[in-house]
Amino acid sequence: MKPLILVSNDDGITSPGIRHLVNVMKHLGEVLVVAPDSPQSGMGHAITVGNVLRLEETHTFEGVKSYQCSGTPADCVKMARHYLLRDQRQPDVVVSGVNHGSNTSISVLYSGTMSAAIEGAIEGTPAIGFSLCDYRHEADFSHTTDFIHKITKQVLEKSLPKGVALNVNFPAIKSEPIRGIRVCRQANAKWVEEFDKRMDPNRKPYFWMTGSFVNFDKGEDNDEWAIANNYVSVVPCQFDLTAHQAIPLLNEDWSILG
Repeated sequence: MKPLILVSNDDGITSPGIRHLVNVMKHLGEVLVVAPDSPQSGMGHAITVGNVLRLEETHTFEGVKSYQCSGTPADCVKMARHYLLRDQRQPDVVVSGVNHGSNTSISVLYSGTMSAAIEGAIEGTPAIGFSLCDYRHEADFSHTTDFIHKITKQVLEKSLPKGVALNVNFPAIKSEPIRGIRVCRQANAKWVEEFDKRMDPNRKPYFWMTGSFVNFDKGEDNDEWAIANNYVSVVPCQFDLTAHQAIPLLNEDWSILG
């Protein structure tokens, strides 16, 4: 029996990145697509609780059953598992992307692409989020094909530790081929925000958020280094955000515990 592969993303069901991902996945198994009906970048792990959700079958991908959802990427995975596939066979892997733009370092926390993968991991399914470090709509995904195939095939064959999703980032296409794959850690970096204040016709202020990415990490074992040196970065991620190292320190230092 072919593996069942659930595909989602955050750029929307009509984006070039998800079309590329679906085309690769069709060679690995039976594909089901549930993706947002509009761009959902930067949604993090948001879910829809204050509004209704709408789900509509589409014919976006030839030979592939696909649905567009009015919700977030996490909503899409939930709808697939608990509505479309309820009382049926569950996915063997959840894949998300291919995102237009980097999801390295701290961006993993804001990423809608990775939220779909993390939602899969929460449900106990091996999951992968794929991102290309090229924000252009006309970005070239061709150099990612073999790597997407190999990484997904490896996960299908070997699985992943329970609760783990892979954050995979590809460098933008260059004249020289990608040097290889690096399993690494998340870089110590962050966005430094700035706000551009403007006035609307009613003289009420509004803001555009801008800023710059600052990398504090000097190591060579992190995702930012890998991308800068033309490697594919693979960072294993987990949804357990407990700072385990802080528990004994707080138990020892805090005087309010009883």
